[in-house]
Amino acid sequence: MPAHRLVPLIGLLLWAWPVPAQEAGPPRDAATAAGAWDLSLTGSYRRCVLTLAPEEAGPGRILRFPAGCRRALPLLNGLAGWRYEDGAIQFVDHEANPVLEFPVPDKPGPLAGQTASGERYALAAMGRGPAEGAPPAIVPVALPAAGGPAGHGAVAPRDAGAVAGTYTLDRFVEKDVCRLSLADGAVQVLEGCRDGGLATFDPASWRYEAGRLTLVARRGHSVELIPTGDGRWRRDPEIGTTFVLRRVTP
Repeated sequence: MPAHRLVPLIGLLLWAWPVPAQEAGPPRDAATAAGAWDLSLTGSYRRCVLTLAPEEAGPGRILRFPAGCRRALPLLNGLAGWRYEDGAIQFVDHEANPVLEFPVPDKPGPLAGQTASGERYALAAMGRGPAEGAPPAIVPVALPAAGGPAGHGAVAPRDAGAVAGTYTLDRFVEKDVCRLSLADGAVQVLEGCRDGGLATFDPASWRYEAGRLTLVARRGHSVELIPTGDGRWRRDPEIGTTFVLRRVTP
């Protein structure tokens, strides 16, 4: 395949949320439960994509997730693996004790579980639509905990009004590859944008909460950014290609 045709494809892989063609039935054993799952804390935007690996290790099977998930969902710090037992997906600690259990219903859809302390979680197989009333899907990386620190020495803007404005997208090598206008909750990609990844992502709206700027795509994916000072915002956690928004004068 010619190199120039790979650019949109690479952008899609970096930005898009993987969605299978058809919704599968509910898992009935460890083999059908293995794969990527979206774990979210009910009633919040804190969530993470977990990989339930089929390999056995220690007290269960291997559980993988990005490092940032430990901040987004502290519950994960105490997990050592997962297993499918008694018709449920269980996350277990180092002593093989269930910490969080998701009974599997007869119909496909998000699963519900609760910890001993009363925290309620939802677990959805990647590609299934979110539960009714659930927050929009997040790009497959962990959201940092609400109210977490900004970048080194940066002060978070006081409100959304202080965030609104015109920004340029900077990449690792190239600067000012695309400009965006953030106003009244809507994102407008200005004429002359030459960034394939952003075009594929297709941002449509934005919000500002707890010191974090969220860009939301038309298809529901989103990217979280934190302020780093001097009108700059970087993706958090820093994964994939460099993504920095820098405030500019229109």
